[in-house]
Amino acid sequence: MAQQPIPKPVKFLFGGTSGMAATFFVQPLDLVKNRMQMSGEGGAARAHKSSIHAIKNIVSNEGFLALYNGLSAGLLRQATYTTTRLGIYTTLFDMVSGPEGQPPSFILKATIGMTAGAVGAFVGTPADLSLIRMTSDGRLPPDQRRGYTSVFNALARIVKEEGFTTLWRGCGPTIARAMVVNAAQLASYSQAKQFLLGTGYFKDNIGCHFGASMISGLVTTIASMPVDIAKTRIQNMKIIDGKPEYRGSLDVIITVARKEGVYSLWKGFTPYYSRVGPHTVIFFIILEKSYALYRKYIMGEQTTT
Repeated sequence: MAQQPIPKPVKFLFGGTSGMAATFFVQPLDLVKNRMQMSGEGGAARAHKSSIHAIKNIVSNEGFLALYNGLSAGLLRQATYTTTRLGIYTTLFDMVSGPEGQPPSFILKATIGMTAGAVGAFVGTPADLSLIRMTSDGRLPPDQRRGYTSVFNALARIVKEEGFTTLWRGCGPTIARAMVVNAAQLASYSQAKQFLLGTGYFKDNIGCHFGASMISGLVTTIASMPVDIAKTRIQNMKIIDGKPEYRGSLDVIITVARKEGVYSLWKGFTPYYSRVGPHTVIFFIILEKSYALYRKYIMGEQTTT
């Protein structure tokens, strides 16, 4: 017998809170990833040779708490982007599942993942823009730093100093990245979980969720890094003499590949995967547990998690 669907508002709530909880653990890795993606613009002297090198430099020059710069923006991003994309994804997933709860095909999972990601990215772009700027600020000379004190200060100053529409700067590459990430992450997680359960060696528990999450994190990292670098640099760029540093995502990718090498499109792979992997694991485990507890204590169903 198919399980009764969880109400849509609950799915939105669990998606956002799960993402926010995971962000507390991975914020330093997000900061390191952003710094490494931006390092090529500052010349060789500022380039970070590795994740450990980046962490040492940040702690040495800015203090340990600098690793959590932008935390408020990271939390707001999860509250907006993740709440929207997970709510839409799980709702569409239920709609296209079979009458007995049979999961949709991988292609259909990827399609609804891309749809959910695009909508979520549009909603979350202002918080994402603030996050990129706040985590990248410390790499600039003191006289060039923006010095945002919180995500709300960042949003207010961006509107005041650069105009309201600037909040959606980089919206195109942000949506493109989100479509790639969600098609890869949500679809690969569902597919990996389905595969692991099908082997007969796994039950629908934390072990299965962990394995599926790590597979999903690796697929997501490989697929999304080039568009993530384009998004990061566009959102952090400044207007010089009335002209933007980059004309668009493709210009970023071509410029990085030409000046820094093709492999630079995967610059920061280690912190990116170190961030995406644990974030995916923590996120999906909290989400699955939240669903299980809701089904058990609110809907009165028996669960195996």
